[in-house]
Amino acid sequence: MRGLGLESYYRRRVLDADTRAIRPDGAPPRFDFAPYVTTQPDGDSSVTLAIDGLHCAACVWLIESVLSRLPGVVMGRVNMTTRRLRLVWRPGETDPQDLVARIVALGYRLTPFDEAAADDAGAARLRALLRAMAVAGFAAGNIMLLSVSVWAGNAQDMGPATRDLMHWISALIAIPAIAYAGQPFFRPALAALSAGRVNMDVPISLAVILATGMSLVQTATSQPHAWFDSAVTLLFFLLAGRYLDARSRGRARSVAANLLALRVRAVTVIDDDGGARVIAPAEVKTGMTVLVATGERVPVDGRITSGASDVDTAAITGESIPRPARPGDRVLAGTVNLTGPLRIVVDSVGEDTILAEILRLVENAEQGRARHVALADRVARLYAPVVHTLALATFIGWLMLGAGWQASLLAAIAVLIITCPCALALAVPAVQVAAAGRLLQVGVLVKSATALERLAEADTIIFDKTGTLTQGRPVLLRDGGWSESDLAEAATLAAASRHPLARALAAAVASAAPAEDVEEIPGSGLRHGKTRLGSRDWCGAGPTGEADGPELWFSRPGKPHLHFAFSDEPRRDAEEVIAALLRLDYRVELLSGDRPVVAGAMAGRLGIAHWRGGCTPAGKVARLRELAAGGHRVCMVGDGLNDAPALGLAHVSLSPADAAEIAQNAADAVFQGDRLGPVLELLTVARRARRLVLQNLGLAFAYNVATIPLAMAGLVTPLIAAVAMSGSSILVVGNAIRLGRVARR
Repeated sequence: MRGLGLESYYRRRVLDADTRAIRPDGAPPRFDFAPYVTTQPDGDSSVTLAIDGLHCAACVWLIESVLSRLPGVVMGRVNMTTRRLRLVWRPGETDPQDLVARIVALGYRLTPFDEAAADDAGAARLRALLRAMAVAGFAAGNIMLLSVSVWAGNAQDMGPATRDLMHWISALIAIPAIAYAGQPFFRPALAALSAGRVNMDVPISLAVILATGMSLVQTATSQPHAWFDSAVTLLFFLLAGRYLDARSRGRARSVAANLLALRVRAVTVIDDDGGARVIAPAEVKTGMTVLVATGERVPVDGRITSGASDVDTAAITGESIPRPARPGDRVLAGTVNLTGPLRIVVDSVGEDTILAEILRLVENAEQGRARHVALADRVARLYAPVVHTLALATFIGWLMLGAGWQASLLAAIAVLIITCPCALALAVPAVQVAAAGRLLQVGVLVKSATALERLAEADTIIFDKTGTLTQGRPVLLRDGGWSESDLAEAATLAAASRHPLARALAAAVASAAPAEDVEEIPGSGLRHGKTRLGSRDWCGAGPTGEADGPELWFSRPGKPHLHFAFSDEPRRDAEEVIAALLRLDYRVELLSGDRPVVAGAMAGRLGIAHWRGGCTPAGKVARLRELAAGGHRVCMVGDGLNDAPALGLAHVSLSPADAAEIAQNAADAVFQGDRLGPVLELLTVARRARRLVLQNLGLAFAYNVATIPLAMAGLVTPLIAAVAMSGSSILVVGNAIRLGRVARR
């Protein structure tokens, strides 16, 4: 739009339009905001709205441009993937009803967002597209059979009466089919025109309606040609593309919905008299004491007043080994209490917890990702105005040259059909399908429509450590100076616990049966009589210090203390993949929530020069923003909840298949297996795919440059235009298929 100088038009007609000029009666649509509005800590109000009628990146730009020019608006961000608008405003400076009215005036429908209603609406939209595609496909198949009969009859002197009968039967099939199946294009086109703008649906609708209307006139006047087959077939292919796009968006569930799974549904509160009662999380207040039983997820941020345990913080910090938790230690919502009951005094609840902060980071990152404009979308911005201009010029030109209105309209229809963006629309998806098929063979699932384009642009690769570069589970190191009999004896204690280090030690022995009467001391270790297995200080092995990695100590009466060291081993090909990425001139970094000494050891082992340990989710986000400000395009590879904000914020992101569900949903692609090689394969295929996309766009433009002059000159009928349009699509698809062969070589 900006490239064609249309921004000034929109500013006059839309951005600066008077709010009251929305409906004939001058009253903007209104609905009750109160149940959905939230007040932020700074006093601003916010609401999340569902948008109906959002089709492309140009729609996102238009809505955000309108809102940015309105007084009192703090933020108006559109998430293209989830079709949501997050609106933040200063209550005393603007009326939210006026803000909604401005967007409604553009032809979009806004409603307060409701998760269940959104799911139902998405499912209904998919069913409607599927029905429309089925109707168009059924009609196209039957009309094509009749058209083949007409073509064969023309070659064998079919009589006019028989030919007209075939055309009338085609009309009886096509007209109701087009009226029904064309609604996904007709309605948005009408809404756009009513708002004084154009979109991709306008020329498509014009081509279908004019081709159908002209065919009806040709049939009524007993002319030899009709183009019902072209109109219906065009609708079928376009509906197939729209259905697949809608289905892929529906499968990508919101990361926020997955974060809710980490929130508990009920909280046990200890009253002043010592009694316990269960309340909803929303009723918990700061200063209350809550009881977290063994195995439960911590519901709040707070400090432990009594009890000792081990707390699994991997979901928040990414650290692979549970941390001991004792009175005075702070615990966070979303972590898991593993070994003993805890009493916690609440200091943060609801939106003030670390878990809620991660949710906000993820949502902000999702909105940033949704504003990324695909290459085809950037090209498509020029399409509608140019096509309309060419078709109108063709019609007027032939009229001025003395041709009748029928011949002039026929030439204009041929221009609309021959310039139908099928080849352009297939330029990127055809390559994506070929690339996705190749990547599936090596265990990579590409989820985002723009992932390959963004992967080809990446120049920096950032890895999380635990579960990404490493296998995510501790392994006993065999160089500890102990014998196999010592290991077998320690394993009898370890087999009685579910602590990750104890399980790793027990797994190192072929058949470790748990000893009887083993007592587990939460936060310390295991005890069997006077024999202990656990932390250094609990086993009396000396003063506590920062170890080089996870460890357990084994103490027995009258014998030296034994030290069992563990390591989270890197993936088998991690060192080779890192070396290959460095050879390809990628900048490689390691950002880990684990202790700096552990993160540094892993970075040195794999040859990664740039690394940081002890990173919080906000710290990872800050580093990505720092790199982006420096002009870098970052590919983030991570697997945990603590990586989700960074995965969403990065230019492009990857996640292993065994990662947390929230990380997989935030990522653009997921790779399977215990190797890191698919990451290298994905980056290589993405670069090749980008070259093929550019070639396909060149072919599509070359086709238009060669055929549009012929159509404008009246040398192409709508039927030939439809065949040429299909031929260009086949050419683009054939070029894309080469990606599979190139990748195999």
